[in-house]
Amino acid sequence: MNVKFLNPFVEAAFEVMQAETGVAMQRGDLSLEKNAYITDDVTVIIALVGMVDGTVFYSMTEETAVRFATKMLGEKFEKFTSLAQSGIAELGNVITGRASVKLAQTGYEATISPPTVLIGKGASLSTLDYPRIILPMSSELGRVMIHLSLRQGRSNMDSAHIPVPNAPLTT
Repeated sequence: MNVKFLNPFVEAAFEVMQAETGVAMQRGDLSLEKNAYITDDVTVIIALVGMVDGTVFYSMTEETAVRFATKMLGEKFEKFTSLAQSGIAELGNVITGRASVKLAQTGYEATISPPTVLIGKGASLSTLDYPRIILPMSSELGRVMIHLSLRQGRSNMDSAHIPVPNAPLTT
């Protein structure tokens, strides 16, 4: 993975988590994983397509997700309800969106998918032959692991367009 793709995610994660929760985050040591990703209790999955292709996983325990949702939404959650799930999905979405803006500012435009929330520990998700950089972040609310499996994609976002002849349409 190109290291240029890492810093926008680190910066975005700190900015968004601080803005959304008011809680200071600490970054742990980065690591590289080549095996399949094994889910934690809660995993937000977002894909990127464009000049950067790949997948981002945000994983945490259910307790951590409930604490983050409580802090973000200003409502006390006892369980990981659908509203809490929506809040955690949006947290991943905003971090990835902010990172994609930062990537574009460095010349790497990418489009992100809507978030998917996977609930359940122990599922194995393959990123095929693409390794993941793991960015651990912790706070008083708990630990969030950000897994980045990204690679350089198309050099031009318009390359996916199929040329259409200029012939008039007939009915």
